[in-house]
Amino acid sequence: MLDITTKTTSVGHPGMRATAFIIFGSRWLQLPLYIGLIVAQGVYVFQFVKELWELVLNASSFGEQEIMLAVLGLIDVVMISNLLIMVIVGGYETFVSRLNLAGHPDVPEWLSHVNAGVLKVKLAMAIIGISSISLLRTFIEAGALGTEHAKFTSQGVMWQAIIHLLFIISAIGIAYVDRMSQPPHH
Repeated sequence: MLDITTKTTSVGHPGMRATAFIIFGSRWLQLPLYIGLIVAQGVYVFQFVKELWELVLNASSFGEQEIMLAVLGLIDVVMISNLLIMVIVGGYETFVSRLNLAGHPDVPEWLSHVNAGVLKVKLAMAIIGISSISLLRTFIEAGALGTEHAKFTSQGVMWQAIIHLLFIISAIGIAYVDRMSQPPHH
């Protein structure tokens, strides 16, 4: 009877085992990157509080459009923060080490089936959401095109819309490739 736990590869050689251990252990070099993203998350929390405080202080003097643009700015910060969480938690779980959160009541549903493909699709969808908010802000401000108060040119609006469309096409391509790489379900 064949013992499937016995490997007959060159990893059995002590030098190869050490090399394999170093290569596998190198995944921990990503830890400072994820800690850096956690610090960036803190910066976004600060930015959110700052923008929210400005909105509250100016609520009585802002018009409807200014309030809408401020709220869209807050939503944009939240969506970027959500993107950071997906990268931090999903990336760490996928590429560094298991978080062992089974049974925790707050574990995100998507974390139970995260892999590099799923993470790419989720990131692409988050980027489209962020781009959508930015494009909506641009469209709201587009009424000022051609005036001295305009923040954008018509060509700038066109390029922003084209780039958003390219994000959508890219996300569809990523999702399609990920789906093609999955085994068929019967």
